[in-house]
Amino acid sequence: MRKLAVALVLLLGFGALIGVGAVTGLLAGLGGRSGQSWSQCSTALGAWGGDENQGKRAAQALDEEQRGIVRRIIEVGKQRGLPPRAWQIAIQAGKTESNLRNVHYGHADSQGVFQMRPSQGWGSVAQVTNVDYAINKFYDVLLTVEGWKEMRPGKAAQAVERSDYPSRYHDAEALAAYLVSTEGNVHGVSGCESLPSTTLLAGQAIEYAKNQLGDPYVWGAEGPHTFDCSGLTQQAWAAAGVQIPRVSQNQYDQGGKHVPLSRAQPGDLLFWGYGRNPDAIHHVALYLGDDEVLHAPQPGETVERAALWDGGELMPTAVRPAPESSA
Repeated sequence: MRKLAVALVLLLGFGALIGVGAVTGLLAGLGGRSGQSWSQCSTALGAWGGDENQGKRAAQALDEEQRGIVRRIIEVGKQRGLPPRAWQIAIQAGKTESNLRNVHYGHADSQGVFQMRPSQGWGSVAQVTNVDYAINKFYDVLLTVEGWKEMRPGKAAQAVERSDYPSRYHDAEALAAYLVSTEGNVHGVSGCESLPSTTLLAGQAIEYAKNQLGDPYVWGAEGPHTFDCSGLTQQAWAAAGVQIPRVSQNQYDQGGKHVPLSRAQPGDLLFWGYGRNPDAIHHVALYLGDDEVLHAPQPGETVERAALWDGGELMPTAVRPAPESSA
């Protein structure tokens, strides 16, 4: 959780992202409905899980066979009383493994929608290529994964599939969430859709963080007078009633809606990862707008405002803990 460089120098080919400041704008409080609390919902489980238009475009490319498998994944999930998050995880896994087709081939002895291997105990060839069996088997294993409901869907899919390429399941996130909404008739699965606006809550988070300026960095600290980077961002958003995970990697994976860095707004979380690898996050900061962040840098330093820097590690994706209300 270190700040490797403090310089406003963005790498060639990454320069377009410096337009972050152009999209900021005033933090005008829009108000919210009384009696409702962001702490009662999970911001990581928004209906789209990505860009709605991206999901819609990908869904338009599906043929009837693929849509039939999607519908069956949702039907079986409903029959088993599983939440929409489970359907999304299964759809993402199926899209990644077989392109949502019941194929009779694959790597080694992998077959079926989820490329299950008979040699690894998933069932016989006849079973793993039976769509209903494969879907139920996927759900059976998913239910054994501790904390799967709180994981980013692609991470939960990887926990079931145990692929050598764990990050690839995220690619189908927008598609799967769109299909859950349209095919599953789910207009929102997080409980966050009708709560106070992003700008109001972001303003509260920023105000809390500003009050900590000058507090010492202490690794593992989360207040009230010392912080590390993720402890500060967690407590800032907690002050607005929004619960996000504790460490920077989990905040990136599960802390809210992913948005392009070029569309970051004040209050969003910005991240740095070794080699810009989304699985190697080591630092997080609170975006203030106008290419400026507020963060707890590293041991020996204090909570500070700083110019946005790259250092070859600034992630092209920001996280918005409080997504816009659908209302």
